[in-house]
Amino acid sequence: MDYLNNKFDIIVVGAGHAGCEAALSAAKLGCNVLLCTLNIDNIALQPCNPAIGGPAKSTLVREIDALGGVMGEVADATYLQMKTLNSSKGPAVRALRAQSDKKEYSRFMRNIIENTPNIWLKQCCITELKTKDKRIVGAIDEYGIEYSCNAIILTTGTSLEGKMFIGLQAYSGGRLGERAAIGLSQWLRDNGIKTKKLKTGTPARVDKRTIDYSKMTVQPGDDELSFYSFKPNRPIRPQYPCYLTRTNEETHAIIRSNLDKSPMYQGLIQGVGPRYCPSIEDKIVRFASNPSHHIFIEPEGLNTYEVYIQGFSTSLPACVQVEMLRSLPGLENAHIIKPAYAVEYDYVPALQTQHSLMSKDIKGLFFAGQINGTSGYEEAAAQGLIAGINSVNYLNNSEFLELSRSSSYIGTLIDDLVTKDIQEPYRMLTSRSEYRLLLRQDNADSRLTDIGRAVGLIDDTQYARFKEKQANIQTEIKRLQQTKVSATEEVNKVLEKYSEHIDTGIRLSELLKRPNINYNVFREIDEMSAKLNFSKDITDEVEILIKYDGYLQRQQQQVETAEKLEKYKIPENMNYAELKHISTETKELLQKVRPQNLAQASRIGGVKPADISVLMVMLKS
Repeated sequence: MDYLNNKFDIIVVGAGHAGCEAALSAAKLGCNVLLCTLNIDNIALQPCNPAIGGPAKSTLVREIDALGGVMGEVADATYLQMKTLNSSKGPAVRALRAQSDKKEYSRFMRNIIENTPNIWLKQCCITELKTKDKRIVGAIDEYGIEYSCNAIILTTGTSLEGKMFIGLQAYSGGRLGERAAIGLSQWLRDNGIKTKKLKTGTPARVDKRTIDYSKMTVQPGDDELSFYSFKPNRPIRPQYPCYLTRTNEETHAIIRSNLDKSPMYQGLIQGVGPRYCPSIEDKIVRFASNPSHHIFIEPEGLNTYEVYIQGFSTSLPACVQVEMLRSLPGLENAHIIKPAYAVEYDYVPALQTQHSLMSKDIKGLFFAGQINGTSGYEEAAAQGLIAGINSVNYLNNSEFLELSRSSSYIGTLIDDLVTKDIQEPYRMLTSRSEYRLLLRQDNADSRLTDIGRAVGLIDDTQYARFKEKQANIQTEIKRLQQTKVSATEEVNKVLEKYSEHIDTGIRLSELLKRPNINYNVFREIDEMSAKLNFSKDITDEVEILIKYDGYLQRQQQQVETAEKLEKYKIPENMNYAELKHISTETKELLQKVRPQNLAQASRIGGVKPADISVLMVMLKS
């Protein structure tokens, strides 16, 4: 009954995607958690694009699920459309994307939270943290109520000192219809933690009854569904289409003639925006030679007329937004329900954070999500899960969970944040991983389920199902390696539709290495393959493991080479200023980041290979 005295183990500040994963993981691991949010009706809200996944992000969602998080489960339960992107390309860049029912997603997540023991919800704004000897001991909210705890996870999203812009008008708020979090930023600065400004934005929402979809190109979902969660009994729901339209010269002319009304171009917004999700005015200026840009029309839910205009983010005045939208084919009569806006907010550069996501300066203080300088629901949820696990490890005085770059996109994401001086909202991309062929969305469970099990978030049922799947994959690979198909006229008739014919018998595993050969072909030429009732996720992984075997082996060798550098541990109290034969610039960078090993040091921007060689010699001696 400690809640009666406002005593908790952990306080999570913010109930977005990071906050939900943090609270749930900590509570499932036995801690009493107070989950504070500015608006209890906006738990796990998707304030921008109502979708989960996409390139690289889908791998994050699968990894979250493999470790015992819930984002994949919620996305599977509330999708409007499932679509695999880059399906014709290699497995490293294939990506599942779920168009979500925005309200249903939020309700489903809230239901999970409210039915999880040890979580206490509270609608309030935390304005001050309490410390003793540089350790967290509690927090104070806007009403002056004090709470005691031993760890705090800040997952404040865009709320910290948030300011919204629509044209040259500015409003205090973290997102439309929700106030800003005032006070906590100043406390952080007063206690030696630096904050900076970032900017993001979102497009207008339009009434679907005012859209002429006949002038647009339909974008259907997949016929054969894939899912995020590795758990069974995933729901089969009706698929709803999205649509594609394009900007034109009229759209561009309207935007160019109104740039003087843009807060970004008038210098009112100082924060840097996301490079990979620019505003429409930024696209028009930066890519002036491009006559047109894709605009996707996406539903926000089954029980609403609101439609999301993807690719049309802007901070221009509301009256200009009407002109811009009505210049698009199919949107000539569009009615705007909610205007687009930009939001500028405080974040904490993650160089001040350890790989565990705990502050380097204040023990028990963790950061996760956009406060670390990231963008995207998936990046936030991944950090929230790790911060939740590590806050429990901190309380238990246990070893932190710090995933390596070679194990996961989550490890890559966190390593990039805490070792690189990132100056813009960070988005996970497949190109950010040097091991992306090993770190695919299809094998997230084989990479991370054992870790999730060791942490304590994977139950017996899920773990047994995982072991059965892995056994089936190995059994099937062995069967394909041992089974030969004869060069009969019937077999060659099928093969010639996809590839070259065969002159002699060939093992199915060798045949599968051909570019256009897959399980659908096997079902036509091999009786056992036709009888097997394996799920698509099993056959897909078997096909990838056989077809790309040589490439996978080469990348594994790269991992082993990199792991040699990780064995060179750097003492925590290293005095870099005393090092000889290393430039002053490098010393300053090493002192700023304080890497834990030589591999991390080698990834710091500005640190030269020659400097790493000097460090290696010194550490050997």
